[in-house]
Amino acid sequence: MTPNPAWEENERVEVTVGAPAHGGHCVARIGGEHGQVVFVRHALPGERVTVEITEIHKGFLRGDAVEIHEASPDRVEPPCPFAHPGGCGGCDLQHASGEAQRRWKGAVVEEQLRRLAGLSYDVRVEELPGGLEGWRSRVRYAVDAAGRAGLLKHRSHEVVAIDRCRIAHPAIQGLDLLKLEWPDADALEAVATTGGDVAVLARPSGSGGGMLPPDDPAEGTTLGGGGRVRLSGPAEVTEEAAGRSWRVPPEGFWQVHPAAAETLAAAVVEMLRPAEGETAWDLYGGAGLFAAALAGHTHARTTVVESSAIGVAAARENVDAEVVEARVDAALSRRRITGPVDLVVLDPPRAGAGAKVVRSVVAAGPRAVAYVACDPASLARDVATFRELGWRLSELRAFDCFPMTQHVECVALLEP
Repeated sequence: MTPNPAWEENERVEVTVGAPAHGGHCVARIGGEHGQVVFVRHALPGERVTVEITEIHKGFLRGDAVEIHEASPDRVEPPCPFAHPGGCGGCDLQHASGEAQRRWKGAVVEEQLRRLAGLSYDVRVEELPGGLEGWRSRVRYAVDAAGRAGLLKHRSHEVVAIDRCRIAHPAIQGLDLLKLEWPDADALEAVATTGGDVAVLARPSGSGGGMLPPDDPAEGTTLGGGGRVRLSGPAEVTEEAAGRSWRVPPEGFWQVHPAAAETLAAAVVEMLRPAEGETAWDLYGGAGLFAAALAGHTHARTTVVESSAIGVAAARENVDAEVVEARVDAALSRRRITGPVDLVVLDPPRAGAGAKVVRSVVAAGPRAVAYVACDPASLARDVATFRELGWRLSELRAFDCFPMTQHVECVALLEP
């Protein structure tokens, strides 16, 4: 795309900040209502700020608020000294109060549903226990050329050296990973579980086939690509959720907030109202959290579909269910699983389920679908597909599973 020649990186301009947008920034316009769009980080709606341009694209700019001339009443001093323009990119909203962060996320979900699904829906984001700091139970540190571990700048592979991550679980903050040198590693991951286990993994230098992708707490993923080396902690860690214990590898998927798995499982059960004898699919099922929660009520055939070998092994160890190792779209199109089915849980990755999967799910004839979403845009696109097929969005709850960041988790109930 051809950049806009009217602007240069590092140029500064004063703007009034508009509404929040998906991606952790607010929208502003330079030169009035129909002026140049600039997506501004480190600002809040209604503020008058000086923006420093960081990226130039065809049709829009990106920038950081480097001076605050008229502050929002929701503005607070970030608790982390590295949460500033040019600093760590792990948190998007440390400059906002907790209540303001949840309003921000609710507004983003509402806007995505309105724009992509044609729905007007009031969204209130619910707070999870534990506060704004110390919640993150899985933290991935990148390692720079000097062997120092840190976190990445926003939209960059540059590593920022930090003393500790304020949103990390206390057990992770207590590790000495940031004080040591790691000349033979590209990345480290620390895991602290609800069962009290702590584990540390490393990705050896050169084993990943390229740069690490930006860290994303909403994905709950561990070190991408290549082999992993367990430096400390057990080969399987214990998590507590849905009234029972789970044994999963530390590199396997699990919800990042300590209260998230329990909260989301309870929301899915409450929405679906599973009855004795009903069959269920848990698609993108991971270790089978939702399958187990439903089966505890239905006592009937439950199927987990998961593409990750690690997730499949965990599901087979933890859940009394049929576990199919396959991509969800392939399992449905190639009839690895077939309807009819009564209940479906969709918990796709950030990209969403997609129209092909939604059509296959609808064709299986469930009476209800619970859609667990870490990305409001993907959720809205898939809700639009459900609506085209004659379904409705009956209920939606949103949860602040990722305080201080732009991310929000939603659970949507879809019915014919």
